[in-house]
Amino acid sequence: MGIEIEHKFLIINDNWRKDADEGIHIIQAYMGSNEKSSIRIRINGEAANLNIKSKTLGIQRSEYEYSIPLEEAKEMLESLCNKPYIEKTRFHVMHDGHQWEIDVFAGDNQGLIVAELELESVDEPFTMPDWLGNDVSDDPRYYNICLVSHPYKDW
Repeated sequence: MGIEIEHKFLIINDNWRKDADEGIHIIQAYMGSNEKSSIRIRINGEAANLNIKSKTLGIQRSEYEYSIPLEEAKEMLESLCNKPYIEKTRFHVMHDGHQWEIDVFAGDNQGLIVAELELESVDEPFTMPDWLGNDVSDDPRYYNICLVSHPYKDW
């Protein structure tokens, strides 16, 4: 079974930018969901994935991800996915041996910036950079699927 162990934090300042890579543009949308899971298509620059995630709250969830052809992903986004899309730029920042993913959202979620850290186990230790704010891993408002129907601009 695919398991994702991920913490999600708010960002309190721009100090992360000095160590960030150039970032990659991401467009993603949802094909469907039910009370247990969601199905997502994501385009990361020139790569594309089909992703299935459980809707479990917290830092540990089931996740299955499969590479798919870019052109097929574009077709699925246009013809099979719900709108609006989630658009963001993802930056990577190394801090104390861990790679952080910083998502800077655009469109209806502009102004929202979150940091995510994937871990190997729920008790894996990590240090918190000075740019991290509150842990929002248990807050469903920050899940991408929720940002489609309840965008940050409406909070």
